[in-house]
Amino acid sequence: GCILAGKLYPFGEIARTDNCFRCSCSQDAMRCCSLFHTPAGYDKENCQVVFNQKSCDYNVVQKSDPSKECFVYSRV
Repeated sequence: GCILAGKLYPFGEIARTDNCFRCSCSQDAMRCCSLFHTPAGYDKENCQVVFNQKSCDYNVVQKSDPSKECFVYSRV
């Protein structure tokens, strides 16, 4: 298998690792890509970015009231 962040994964396709990556594990290498996109365009003065481990995505919420989401107009 392959080791990523101290955890052993079996050879083959891994739909989701513990740290939110999709990987392919072979005897030669382990190739991974993230399952999330980082917010780039949002109101940085009034909003903050919080990573949601359960959904493997970033939430952008109001600093004054984190229960309210902010509009995100671009992600990278």
